[in-house]
Amino acid sequence: MKILVPVKQVSILDDEFEMRDDGHGVDEDFFEKDLNEFDHFAVEEALLIKEAAGEGAEVIVVTVGDGETDDALRTALAKGAERGIRVWDDSLADADSIAIAKVLAKVVEREAPDMVFTGAQSADFGHATTGMALAGLLGWPHAAVVSKLDFMPGAGTATLHRELEGGLEEIMTIQCPAVLSIQLGINQPRYASLRGIRQAKQKPVEELDLDDLGLGGSDVTSASRVRRMYAPEKGQAEIIEGSAAEQAARLAEIIKELRGI
Repeated sequence: MKILVPVKQVSILDDEFEMRDDGHGVDEDFFEKDLNEFDHFAVEEALLIKEAAGEGAEVIVVTVGDGETDDALRTALAKGAERGIRVWDDSLADADSIAIAKVLAKVVEREAPDMVFTGAQSADFGHATTGMALAGLLGWPHAAVVSKLDFMPGAGTATLHRELEGGLEEIMTIQCPAVLSIQLGINQPRYASLRGIRQAKQKPVEELDLDDLGLGGSDVTSASRVRRMYAPEKGQAEIIEGSAAEQAARLAEIIKELRGI
């Protein structure tokens, strides 16, 4: 039994920051890098299933990123994943979630896992589309914002709970293999022990490029691009007190001021 968990190293923004000169993002000097918060829960859910299954179960973590993203893989390996895979090519530098999903789909075909767990979304961009796109490319069933999971290794189906709008919850049965996007709070992610951190340094991380996956640069061309990123101008607010008549009079004054009357 094998579970594949795509993970991402995200950029956490400082309180004070500056934009890049080209206007396409924030200067990297103002970022801190860490494993995506949602991915901690996806990794933990995979580890819990592996531990319940016993011998013969394996958790593999995969990321799409340059050498700096090895830290994210090592964090997951220190928690208990057996091995990691890192895919990188310079043409992926500005890849969107759909392009990333195309790369991950090839990794899934290569590894042939029984299940794929992703985080519900990334903490930096929050698109929440990679898992859905990956399932679509594979032709696998998919469920998002999974808050509870009952899955026995080798079973043809899994029962899960997923969050809906308005505080509602959906219980459904899904055919396996499937791609599940794991929500925060489904479990309590473990901390990596000192022993696990030491062992993670020795665990294998396979480095692949697009050629290894049978892809070319044109296969991962992004369908979207960042045209401009900026911090919006801060507005102003005023609490209007007094009676209804006084509040109405003040509102009328504000409207006249805004209209330049």
